[in-house]
Amino acid sequence: MHDPAELCAELIRFDTSNYGEGKSNGEREAALWIAARLSAAGLDPVVLGPEETRQSVVVRVPGADRSLPALLVHAHLDVVPAEPEQWSVPPFEGLVRDGWIYGRGAADMKDMAAMTLATLLNWAESGQQPLRDIVVAFVADEEDKGAYGADWLATEHPELFAGVEAAIGESGGTATLLPGADGRTLRLYPVGAGERGTMHIRVRAEGVSGHGSRPVPVNAVQNLVSALHRLGNHQWPQVLVPVVRAYIEQTTAALGFTADLSSEAGVEAAIDAMGEAGRVARVTVRCSATPTVLRAGYKTNVIPGLAEADVDIRCLPGTEKETLATVKELLGPDVSLRFLTRESPLQSPVDSPWFEAMRQALVRHDPEAVVVPMCMGGGTDAKAFSRLGIQCYGFAPLTADPDGRIPEGVHGVDERVPVASVRGGQKVLQDFLANV
Repeated sequence: MHDPAELCAELIRFDTSNYGEGKSNGEREAALWIAARLSAAGLDPVVLGPEETRQSVVVRVPGADRSLPALLVHAHLDVVPAEPEQWSVPPFEGLVRDGWIYGRGAADMKDMAAMTLATLLNWAESGQQPLRDIVVAFVADEEDKGAYGADWLATEHPELFAGVEAAIGESGGTATLLPGADGRTLRLYPVGAGERGTMHIRVRAEGVSGHGSRPVPVNAVQNLVSALHRLGNHQWPQVLVPVVRAYIEQTTAALGFTADLSSEAGVEAAIDAMGEAGRVARVTVRCSATPTVLRAGYKTNVIPGLAEADVDIRCLPGTEKETLATVKELLGPDVSLRFLTRESPLQSPVDSPWFEAMRQALVRHDPEAVVVPMCMGGGTDAKAFSRLGIQCYGFAPLTADPDGRIPEGVHGVDERVPVASVRGGQKVLQDFLANV
């Protein structure tokens, strides 16, 4: 059996930092390493990408019954950059110590890539065959726009995903430990069944240039700042979409109390009572618009004729048009906008056999697991694959660590994931993929 913890450490040693704007490290090298492992195991991987340095790996494992719909597993190989001077360990050393796997990408998401690779290698070694075709994509560029990874694959090579009905990817299936009403520790496993949509926009105000000591009739900076103030301080209405309602109702029930979701105050009280599990609920009961980048001027005594800002907008399923209309109204007539990224929100059925198979796999390995659907506040490569008509779920299982460790440092300092969680998660994943 191949150890997913060691495979994760090996993958971390590839510096696959994605700096955005088309700049990255190491994605090709990591892809070729995975492809070589798969080829040596007798599989037939394809390595491809829009540029030589931006490569992904796709492989299809034939199932015993090829008439069944196929399942896609996707995991990204790129990571956000690390600042080594802030870390206590080298971020790309792939250190395994004291029950942890340390390194950039350990939890986002080279752990899932390693668990998936271990599963494929185990199958090849044992001769085991899944029930249906399993398509696996190890992709580049998730940490930016996907233009060199999932988005490109879905647009340029949809034939690789022929027959795929459902997909699993990151952000779901990780054990969350919560104090139960009876004093026992509740092991909650949220599975992603929705994502807020992503609208990244660039807003622009134009005015009259002039000397800083003399007011001008139309000041671009002032108009932009006023618009951003209105947008950034807007109180978005509470919206309970089905997957979020189910998450709150089922989690609070497991914790031993009934949530009153008939009022905004009741929803907020339920979220407060959920403790750590309430964090994701709090950001998925409303849309959001957050100014993140400002550009204006070049000299203190010169009034610029142009000011721009970038805004990160997230909208819940079913609210995309309404959210955009509100944004335009808040910006006002003096500010224009254009899209940098526009990806619609997702919501996959929670009463599907796919979701039930995930629940059963988790319960087989953790009989006390409480499996609930979840809506993610951010976004993943699922949005690209969903355009092919694929039902997408967040399921990268990590079991509870016996000593209470949890993944830490995602996109931050000293990123790490528990060894036991990765090894346990791989068993759940292999079980699910073999039996779904």
